[in-house]
Amino acid sequence: MTDLASPDRLNEARTALAEAMALHEQGDLAAAERQYRVALAHGYRAVEILPLLAGLLGRLSRPEDALVAWDELLATEPDHAVALHEKGLTLHWLGRSDAAIAPLERACALDPDNPTALGNLAVVLADVGRNQEALHCFRRALALQPDNLHLRHQVRRLGSGAVPFWHIPMMNDAPRNDAFEAAIKAAIAVAGPDARVLDIGAGSGLLSLMAARAGVRKVVACEMEPLIAEMAQTIVAQNGYAGRVTVHAKPSTELAIGAELDAPADILVSEILSSDLLTEKVLDTFEDAHRRLLAPDAIVIPRAATAMGCLVASDNLADYVFVGDVSGFDLSAFTAFGPQRLPIHGTMTGWQRLSDDQELVRLDLTQKKHDATLARLRIPVTASGRAVGIVQWMHIDLWEGVTFDNHPSGYHDGGWLQVLHSFPEPIEVTAGETLDIAVGHDRITLILMPLESG
Repeated sequence: MTDLASPDRLNEARTALAEAMALHEQGDLAAAERQYRVALAHGYRAVEILPLLAGLLGRLSRPEDALVAWDELLATEPDHAVALHEKGLTLHWLGRSDAAIAPLERACALDPDNPTALGNLAVVLADVGRNQEALHCFRRALALQPDNLHLRHQVRRLGSGAVPFWHIPMMNDAPRNDAFEAAIKAAIAVAGPDARVLDIGAGSGLLSLMAARAGVRKVVACEMEPLIAEMAQTIVAQNGYAGRVTVHAKPSTELAIGAELDAPADILVSEILSSDLLTEKVLDTFEDAHRRLLAPDAIVIPRAATAMGCLVASDNLADYVFVGDVSGFDLSAFTAFGPQRLPIHGTMTGWQRLSDDQELVRLDLTQKKHDATLARLRIPVTASGRAVGIVQWMHIDLWEGVTFDNHPSGYHDGGWLQVLHSFPEPIEVTAGETLDIAVGHDRITLILMPLESG
């Protein structure tokens, strides 16, 4: 029910709204809020005022009150796309990400060509672990805004974040690949092209492709990480073997004869061995396959694996797993928490500098809120070479005159390492020229991307 029956009331509401908007523009948010509420109390132009009030409340870091305003607007207009979008963002801000998805999905359904809404939905989906859906939303948004660097970064970040770093070095291991392919060819020569091949832990689909290239007509592959499985099927199709190789996005324990496999497999190929052989549930996987998925005389590749080793001494490695006296204190009890398995890496100094030090992104941690940023940085090139990315380290200001950094010139193995932010592909650079980089950050990652010249 409106309260605008008399001209005086109408004038009061109009005056209050005009004052609220002027105060809002001047930055006096508290006074603006009071005047917005005066206008609303008269029932005046609520559909227009509530978004302004909700946005103001957000700037005042009062998300719960902002949420009330968005809900009041949606009670009047349930399909208000902006209100649905902002309600979803506010719920996400409040840590209620699961609840944020429904209004964001509805906003995207009402405005399907809005890349901002699609991108924000993708962020929330990723935050709740629904990475494949998130990646699809990011890709849809990127199709609408192909030059959006934030979206390009998110697509790459989400895809690479789902894949352990060792996948690509493993694929580039030519002796490993040659050995597997030789075994696969030999098995198919014995079993024939009609043999049914099962590939467990398909990854990129490389072993399946090898089997298809060797002449086998049917390969069933499985990969439990959905994003990797989707990429594997894409790679299979790009290489012309989609008619022979099918990739299922599930673990082998969820495959069944009569469903994914029409009959027990004659050949099993699998590369799920880890550095210490068994981390990837090798025994459980192979036992289940033998019990349910393989023919009794199936060929298994690999057929054996042996852990080899020797006794070693190393002061350097000891410092990673043992602790004793530190700064005059006995910390030896903490050795109980020492790692049982420790990836060994050397001090990684094998890179050449192509520019002087550059400030990339600075965060003021005294601020109560940080927005995503993106800016252009022009880096002078001091040495010619093939740039693969940016090596990034940290400088930390702890107190007035008290700082810490892990600058590579004084680096020693410790808790923080330098990080290579790789480019999508290497870039040839020439001393005396400049390279333009997009630098910034979102909520959880740095953004460092080369910009096209011109």
